[in-house]
Amino acid sequence: MGGKFVDKVKYFMGLDDYDEDEEIMDTPVEVEEEVKTINNAKKVLNIHTNSQMKVMVCEPVEFEECPKIVDNLKNRKPVIINLEKLDNDLAKKIFDFLNGAVYAVDGNIQKISKGIFILAPNNVDIGGNISEEFKNKGIFPWQK
Repeated sequence: MGGKFVDKVKYFMGLDDYDEDEEIMDTPVEVEEEVKTINNAKKVLNIHTNSQMKVMVCEPVEFEECPKIVDNLKNRKPVIINLEKLDNDLAKKIFDFLNGAVYAVDGNIQKISKGIFILAPNNVDIGGNISEEFKNKGIFPWQK
């Protein structure tokens, strides 16, 4: 057995002729046929797209507008929401709902100012630092 390996190596390196007839096989060989399918449809991607990202700006006045805002997030569009003019309970309810939706789409939420937030899906990266003025204050006007 060791001699066969050496003969194969010599043949591979071109030092000796290899004779397959000398090998004696004790076990039968099973041959598996591999079926390959070739898809002739070619996909073309244009890397020079001029598509612009659309940012949605929303100022909800009732809770029922939340699913429309979430639809924009699901369609991978960032949304800026203004909750400044709402009463505190409704603003908190809307914020909690949208915060859950942002988590579900693996997105980000960033406070812009008191009551104004940007909600971004995972394809949008939000960068920047919020000023010290807003860091020590609560998210909503009722928080201090």
